[in-house]
Amino acid sequence: MPLAKLEGLHRATAQDSDIRYLRVGSGTQIVLLHTLRTQLDYFGPLLKHLDTRRVEVIAIDLPGHGESSAPRVDYTADYFTDAVEALLDVCELRHALVVGESIGGSIALALAARRNPRVARVVALNPYDYGRRGGIRRSTPLANVLFTAMLWPVVGAVVARTETKGILRRVLEGGLHDPRSLPTELVDELSRCGALPGHAHAFRSLCLQWRSWIAARSGYSEINLPVTLVYGDDDWSRPAERQANARAIPGARTTTIANSGHFSCLERPREIAQLINELV
Repeated sequence: MPLAKLEGLHRATAQDSDIRYLRVGSGTQIVLLHTLRTQLDYFGPLLKHLDTRRVEVIAIDLPGHGESSAPRVDYTADYFTDAVEALLDVCELRHALVVGESIGGSIALALAARRNPRVARVVALNPYDYGRRGGIRRSTPLANVLFTAMLWPVVGAVVARTETKGILRRVLEGGLHDPRSLPTELVDELSRCGALPGHAHAFRSLCLQWRSWIAARSGYSEINLPVTLVYGDDDWSRPAERQANARAIPGARTTTIANSGHFSCLERPREIAQLINELV
């Protein structure tokens, strides 16, 4: 069932954005933060393997994604972290396990670096804190061309607005070990929401602010809570980049998911759920 049809969808204001989020279940609180250019529906496969009788899941549409609004701001790593931090306050969370993938993983680590009292531990899946001009350019040759052009003045705004469903699918497939793991209904929903007012501008701004995601790594040494770094063996990040994160985060545990790319919650939801269940 599409997550948009589930009970438990709410809205709240955070950092000038009207945020949509899903809140279901009871028990240990788990916050799910999605990847760049996806939305809370991304976690549909993972939710099938989480027991909401034991855990309370809070899955968020980040600003400029899904059905959250897209204010005219600079979409830096700090902006996203501020927005999530504000939503944690609205939801009055306590001792939450924050699980994020891609930019969601980087946001989770930034919250930990801020020593946010609502966060008890972090699972960072394929955190997006590496790569000159952004790791998404490593997806496919097509993605490299598109996301290079998106950074150009004038032309970039046009490129951001002319995304088609076929282009979106090809770029996302470049982040998968097995492209068959990409559900058609998810691509349909991503395409629909990507056409909402301001979303193309927001995504281009996120790409333009690629340096901010790398700069956020400077705070990792301040983390003083348990962190698990998880990488798909076919993720866009390189071994040296993964090792640098492990060294930067005190006491970090690192694990690798076999036969998985950048979008591990689509390809290996059972393994990710098992890892989460071991921590709650």
